[in-house]
This record gives sequence, C-alpha cells and structure tokens, in this order.
Amino acid sequence: MKLVVATQNQGKLKEIQKILNLPNIQIVSLADYSDLPQLQEPHQTYVENAREKAKIISQFSQEWTLADDSGLEVLAIDRRPGVFSARYAGKNASDLENNLKLLEELKNIPLEKRQAEFVCCLVLRHSEGREFIAEGRLSGLILDKMQGEQGFGYDPLFYIPDRKKVLADMTPEEKNQISHRRIALEKMKRQLRQL
Repeated sequence: MKLVVATQNQGKLKEIQKILNLPNIQIVSLADYSDLPQLQEPHQTYVENAREKAKIISQFSQEWTLADDSGLEVLAIDRRPGVFSARYAGKNASDLENNLKLLEELKNIPLEKRQAEFVCCLVLRHSEGREFIAEGRLSGLILDKMQGEQGFGYDPLFYIPDRKKVLADMTPEEKNQISHRRIALEKMKRQLRQL
C-alpha cells in the first residue's frame, strides 16, 4: 500500500516514516509528484483544514493520503494563536515574529497562568471517501523569554514542566518521543494496521 503524506517538508516526512514504520506501507510525500493542486488552510478548525488537504491530495493521487494541521493554543488568551499559529504575526511571518507577538500578548500574564497545548490533528483519507481522524496534544507553559537552539516555531517558548526544559532544548529524538504529532500518529497507526 502507498501512503501519500500531504507535505513537501522532508523533516516532517522522515518523522512520520520513523513513527509509523509499517513494513507493508510505502510512505511518500508531495515531493514525489508534479503539477500539484494548490493547498490552503482556510478553515477555523484543525480537522477541517486537515480534511481539506487530505481530500484534495487523495483525489489527485488516487492513494490513501495523510494530512495534518497543527498549532499552539494558549488558554489565557482564548486558545490563540490556534489554527493561525504559523501566520500569527502576519501571512509570511517568521518564527521569531510569531514568538515576539505571543510574548507581547502575554506580557501581563504571570507564568503560572500561561498554560498551553500544542495540538496536531491528522486526517487519513481515500479518494473514495473513507476517512479516519486522530488528534494529539502536548501540555506545557509559555515562558517569558525564548530559550534553546533546537526545534522551530514556538519551541523556544514551550516549557515542559516534567522535563524541566523547553522543546528547543530537546534533541529531535527527545521531542519526537513526547510530541503532539507522535501522539496523533500512534493513534493513526492502529487504523493503518487494519487497512
């Protein structure tokens, strides 16, 4: 069986291949295709965004397709930035700009009230319409300054109390053991085994 991951990000592809690691499934990405349809994330929920990408790519490829949408939710600011995490400070905002905007929004909120969750929603879909959904969440706190050299996105601000460090201080292997994407992928792995 072939599984198309709706991404061109080779880092994400390798992470997914490593976690799923199913011998009867060949996992490929959008980098293996040309003349791709345009993918957007126009919806207000992770599941709708992931579903849209999975639907478009499964119809295009005629293969089982795995798509995701993920983001950071900070409880003290009504779960923002949420689905807008990658473009929180603007359409083409850098990770640094997004982090600085988040710090500005949280400047009057004490550390103990900065609970946050990373959320990953996965949709596995076939062009015939069969669909499975899985979600993973990772809880932590948002610090008042950036730390660490690893990771990307909001990792320099996302502190894991159990580990006593931010995600940006973890090796990729450490992060992948606890990440929201891993939690969602482990759930999806059970569905894939039954196909």
